[in-house]
Amino acid sequence: MEIIIRFLEKNGLVVAFLLVGLIMYGSTILSIRLTNRKIPASAIAILIGLVLAYLGGIYSGGEKGVADLKLFSGFGMMGGSMFRDFAIVSTAMGASFLVMKQTGWVGALSLLIGVFLSFMGGVAVALLWGYTDAVSLTTIGAGACTYIVGPVTGAAIGASSDVMALSIAAGVVKAIFITIATPFIAPSIGLNNPHSAMVFGGLMGTTSGVSAGLAATDPKLVPYGALTATFYTGLGCLICPSLLYLFMRLLFPA
Repeated sequence: MEIIIRFLEKNGLVVAFLLVGLIMYGSTILSIRLTNRKIPASAIAILIGLVLAYLGGIYSGGEKGVADLKLFSGFGMMGGSMFRDFAIVSTAMGASFLVMKQTGWVGALSLLIGVFLSFMGGVAVALLWGYTDAVSLTTIGAGACTYIVGPVTGAAIGASSDVMALSIAAGVVKAIFITIATPFIAPSIGLNNPHSAMVFGGLMGTTSGVSAGLAATDPKLVPYGALTATFYTGLGCLICPSLLYLFMRLLFPA
């Protein structure tokens, strides 16, 4: 047993991929047998991952969840920026440039509308929580765009760690909600072709939520929705700590 543990500790990244594969396999079985595919397997897997990260953080007393445990240290690399960006870029491999070009200005407009609506929704929730300063409101509003935009914005404008944690939580909740809701609402909003998938990705923004939701709806739509959702993240990181922050300072002066 000691030899096995040492072997697993030295191959942390392989262990991480193996465990994620097992979680996805188990989530697929749960999705089929317990929910009749009404809840996508990816949504169940995300919930399992969040629970495991929480339990790992409590057990280790650290800040990186299960990655703080030596046996599962590979999750720190697997969940890092390198693999995240690689996964995002790889989603564009199945997309048709001609189809993307035909979307035109509608796709760009969906990005602007999506960022603004998500941001203002996050600001409204922050106000309900009792935050009134421009820095906190902007950070939480940015987190409502995506859980990446939130901490990027918070670090840029000097938000506290508590506020940045709330912004990440807001983005995670949004991603999970979109993952679960997309297959249900897809028929009623005409989400069945690349054009609508690109607009949907631009409006929703969260790459993980959009990708998982579209995968449960129609896997062929994933590259198109993920592409505009990725641009959404970049746009949010650009305008949230700049234009939208200045806008919030006008509305809520110190």
